[in-house]
Amino acid sequence: MIAPLPKILTIAEFLKQSYIEESPAWEYADGVVTQKPMPKTRHAILQKRLLAAIDRHSETYTALPELRCTFAGRSVVPDVAVIAWDRIQVNEAGEPEDNFLEAPDWSIEILSPDRKASRVIDNLLHCIKHGCQLGWMIDPDDYSVLIFAPQQEPKVCRGNHQLQILEGITLELTAEQVFEWLKIAKR
Repeated sequence: MIAPLPKILTIAEFLKQSYIEESPAWEYADGVVTQKPMPKTRHAILQKRLLAAIDRHSETYTALPELRCTFAGRSVVPDVAVIAWDRIQVNEAGEPEDNFLEAPDWSIEILSPDRKASRVIDNLLHCIKHGCQLGWMIDPDDYSVLIFAPQQEPKVCRGNHQLQILEGITLELTAEQVFEWLKIAKR
C-alpha cells in the first residue's frame, strides 16, 4: 500500500491554520509545512546570548527571538531575526504591527541535532535572495558558523576567525567566542 502524499497548502491556507503559532513554531516553504524542533539547552543559551549581545551593540537594529517572517511565498521563523528599527511597521497607537512581511536584515539559525542542515540553508538562502543582508547557521556540534551574504560564496568560520556582522552593529565576535558562551562553570 502506498502512503498518501501530504496535502500541499498555499501560503494563504497555511497562515490561517490555528496550530502555526504553537511552540515550537511551524514554517512554510514550497507548499510544505514543517515544525521546528523544540530547542534544547545549548540552543537556548546561544540564542539568549546572541539576542543580548546584538541588542547591547546597536541602536539601529533590534534582535528578536522566533519572529515569524512571511515574504516571497514563504513563512520562516529564524531563531534570531535582526531587523532595523525603522523597518518595523507601527499602528496608529505607535505599537509594532504583529505580522512582519519582509525578510529580516540578518537571519540567525542555530542548528539542532533534529533538524536537517539543508532545510536551514534553504531558508537562509531564501532570505538572502529576498533582501536579507546576512545569514548565519550556527552548528554547536561542529563549533562552526556558516555565513551567507548577498553576492558572496558561503563561508565556514571556526576558531578565532572574525565573524561578519551587519554594518551599524558594533559587535565583534569570533566563532570561538560564540561557543565559549556554552562553557558553564559549576557554582
